[in-house]
Amino acid sequence: MGNGAYYNRTVKSASVTSADTAVVRSLLDRVNRKVDGFCRSQDRERISLMEVCGTHTMAISGFGIRKAVDERLRLLSGPGCPVCVTTQEEIDAALGLAGRPDIVVLTFGDMMRVPGSYGSLEQARARGADVRVVYSCLDGLRLAEAEPGKEFVFLGIGFETTAPTVAAACRTAQESGTANFTVLPMFKLVPPALRYIAGAERVEVDGFILPGHVSTVIGTAPYLFLADEFRMPCCVVGFEAHDIVQGIWMLLEQMERGPEVAIQYRRSARPDGNPDALRLMNEVFVPCGASWRGIGRIPGSGLGFREGFRDFDAALRHGVKPGRAKKTACRCGEVMLGLIAPPDCGLFGRKCTPGNPVGPCMVSSEGACAAYYKYEQ
Repeated sequence: MGNGAYYNRTVKSASVTSADTAVVRSLLDRVNRKVDGFCRSQDRERISLMEVCGTHTMAISGFGIRKAVDERLRLLSGPGCPVCVTTQEEIDAALGLAGRPDIVVLTFGDMMRVPGSYGSLEQARARGADVRVVYSCLDGLRLAEAEPGKEFVFLGIGFETTAPTVAAACRTAQESGTANFTVLPMFKLVPPALRYIAGAERVEVDGFILPGHVSTVIGTAPYLFLADEFRMPCCVVGFEAHDIVQGIWMLLEQMERGPEVAIQYRRSARPDGNPDALRLMNEVFVPCGASWRGIGRIPGSGLGFREGFRDFDAALRHGVKPGRAKKTACRCGEVMLGLIAPPDCGLFGRKCTPGNPVGPCMVSSEGACAAYYKYEQ
């Protein structure tokens, strides 16, 4: 059975105080007693909770929480990293654009080293492609305004946290008449993916640690179906060690008294989310089907441009067509469904390392494989 000892050993590298450690140890003791009592009373061999946020994945590994809880409590990594769920076909489309001499590709840094069928954006840049790392879509728009003789394409990856900022940049571009700026839409929406997971027979999940950042935008209403239809406990959780352990406690409480969509992360998340961000996102984008790495196509889980903003769709302007992905032995898809842990993949730590990644879960700073490699070997 787990205890606070592993947490104490690993937490030294994190920014916490002795008071924080005492609080988390107390919470861990309560969690482990609750797990023991529940498993005994319900004759359960294990309880499986899934976090659906890459920041949670890193925090759980970094704080040593996975090894500090009772071994009967499994903390599974879900499809919560936007880089990781981006399909190889989408990476290949970005590489195809980067190979055109008249196009400048703009991207967040995490995307640079994600392997496609024939290399990465980092390798394309080394071969002479104009690929630039930006911190926001608005930064990319400013670059396009400064160089009107070139076509700029921003890679629109991310969840509901990123989409409103991209929508704002597109609306700004429309108002200013900037014609050499487009976005390749690769957005993903979290609730439809959770519906898929909740209804998948091969996925064993008893409750969800819901994403804090996404939930500050969309609120809690989009998750209600999990409690109402699937009878699954849910909790929006923050990112400090005490947040996560308290969130686990709240989920265990729900398993005894009944499911709901609770909020532990009350200092940032509200039931109604951020109405202004939602309004802006819905002004520019409309839900559409999207493919998720390792899962497949999920209806209504992506975002496409509305009629009045289709001039900003890079796929339409530049004739981007989906290709066929090259098969590899990477098992990132199974990792993101909680079917296996990263070390269960035969490539992990051998052919696939942070210095030589085979799949996106080892590349991304929020990937489950990167978290395991860094903290849990």
